Amino acid sequence: MLSSIVVLASGSGSNLQSIIEHARQGHIKAEIAAVVSDNPDAMALVRARTAGIDSVLIRQSDYASREMWELALSQKVSEYRPALVVLAGFMRVLSEQFIMRFEKRVMNIHPSLLPAYRGLNTHQRVIDAGDSEHGATVHFVTSRLDDGPIVMQSRVQVLPGDDAEELARRVLEQEHVIYPEAIRQFIEGEISFDNPACC
Repeated sequence: MLSSIVVLASGSGSNLQSIIEHARQGHIKAEIAAVVSDNPDAMALVRARTAGIDSVLIRQSDYASREMWELALSQKVSEYRPALVVLAGFMRVLSEQFIMRFEKRVMNIHPSLLPAYRGLNTHQRVIDAGDSEHGATVHFVTSRLDDGPIVMQSRVQVLPGDDAEELARRVLEQEHVIYPEAIRQFIEGEISFDNPACC
């Protein structure tokens, strides 16, 4: 029986699509059991339905508090018994309670070379700082923002004339390569939270 993955996504779902394709090709030996979003307009939900994957909407506005929303989210994710919870552009900061429920089994990709440039607007911040390189980082998630053991990184040169949009496009291309590979390594037992094999 294949291991189960649940993907949390809020936006376009381009990383989700890359993961779906790698799973279809057998590169990732796991089943994407569900895609869960907090955004009714997320293209990620459309991508999930198109691929025949359960698509689940859990809006924070439907709950009396953030805590109740997150409890509903964690209970829904638990129903799929995931070996791994994958954050793919999920634009909510998850609490320590959520992270502990899926302890050492939550993975994220961030558009910077962590520990540099945690948070948002990383591409413009890199340009404003005059950095010569940028990139993406796959890491396990802890209760601290954009923190946790680093699994894999990919570097991108910052070229003369780059704007944030062009730099983001090149970084995203690398995300589509390294995120499926990091997931594959986890599913096949080559890496873990305690043995991330990087950095």
